[in-house]
Amino acid sequence: ALGLLSWMYSRPYESTLRFLERKFARRPELVAANVAAFRAGWNFGETTEDFAVRYEVKPAKMPPGTYRNITGNAALSLGLVAAGVRSGLPVFLGAYPITPASDILHELSKHKKFGVLTMQAEDEIAAVGAALGASYGGALGITTTSGPGVALKSETISLAVALELPLLIVDVQRAGPSTGMPTKTEQADLNMALNGRHGEAPVAVIAPKSPADCFDAALEAARIALTYRTPVILLSDNYVANGSEPWLLPDVDSLPDLRVEFATTPNGEDGTTFLPYLRDPETLARPWAIPGTPGLEHRIGGLEKADKTGDISYDPANHDFMVRTRAARIETIPVPDVEVEDPDGDARVLVLGWGSTYGPIGAACRGLRQRGLSVAQAHLRHLAPMPANLGTVLRSYDRVVIPEMNLGQLAHVIRAKYLVDAIGYNQVRGLPFTAAELETMLEEVLKNV
Repeated sequence: ALGLLSWMYSRPYESTLRFLERKFARRPELVAANVAAFRAGWNFGETTEDFAVRYEVKPAKMPPGTYRNITGNAALSLGLVAAGVRSGLPVFLGAYPITPASDILHELSKHKKFGVLTMQAEDEIAAVGAALGASYGGALGITTTSGPGVALKSETISLAVALELPLLIVDVQRAGPSTGMPTKTEQADLNMALNGRHGEAPVAVIAPKSPADCFDAALEAARIALTYRTPVILLSDNYVANGSEPWLLPDVDSLPDLRVEFATTPNGEDGTTFLPYLRDPETLARPWAIPGTPGLEHRIGGLEKADKTGDISYDPANHDFMVRTRAARIETIPVPDVEVEDPDGDARVLVLGWGSTYGPIGAACRGLRQRGLSVAQAHLRHLAPMPANLGTVLRSYDRVVIPEMNLGQLAHVIRAKYLVDAIGYNQVRGLPFTAAELETMLEEVLKNV
């Protein structure tokens, strides 16, 4: 009956009857049954008067092109396939099934024709070890997991930091701690992504803001990993992973060129010596030498390396230099400036978000503006390193509000790094924010500015 109500308000009564008679002309019994159901629905609507107002949903303002509906996990998977194609490298995924990341393993296993090899490992440690081994062998090594798996992988991620090899770690966050609520969403792995390794082991961290954005985020993670020879943690979450939205199919030729130049000849001054830690002066990345390349034999392992030669070194000054150099390689990665949405240009309150809070924050800010209240919005994709202009942006507003599905992890980082007294708005219910609750909270903040 409710389905027929919507039909009733979109077509005149008599034209609907004629439509039913034409549609089921060869089955008179179906005509009678549908007409009876239609009249029951019509009479129900007439007597209850539930639909006193008519609503019109206008077409979305979207760029022209070919679209398909896509989930976050599917978009991320296709982004990884595209990264393999654009880099010319085989893609290797080492993964142990874990909610809500398992769909990435399922999807990538379908794309062998694009040079994608997937391995379902016996545990999380084996999965990341295989992925790092694939990177050592000249492939784009990837491992996918959720929070508990990142904890188990942390030692091997630190090894990748020491080896200075590209590695993608996809963390589709869920509610923790421990097993927590596997089917619920949360943003509580940020601290672990930024600092959850032993020693000084910095990595790059990025986070997609929506299901379709997972495609571009995967390409960006691959670009950073391949260019700067570093592990990259991609922080998705359950809300993004299983949400869906229209995705504009990209022009393949417009995707970034990710091709890599492997070391092929000795790079020492004598022309015969290979220096595995002789760095590119611009990226600070070391050469990537495929095992078995004649003349490029070198040591591999987790013990500290000597600058340039890669020999085992216990020299204090060398260790200090290598630690600082690895940190500088991450901090100097060029990332786009953070963009601020401030239509009126006079907002005194900035709402800063990351990851899947993009949708509800944006809806809340638009709702406030429609009511004549001025508020600015900015969203972070790159969490390590952060955009160079972020400090200036934060200090341009009287108040900075950071809604997060955790107990204030980004807010703590912002306070420590930029000395800005950010206001955290936090919940850990396993549910995403609603636009209405954020709008109510921000209205109170605006009243007190």
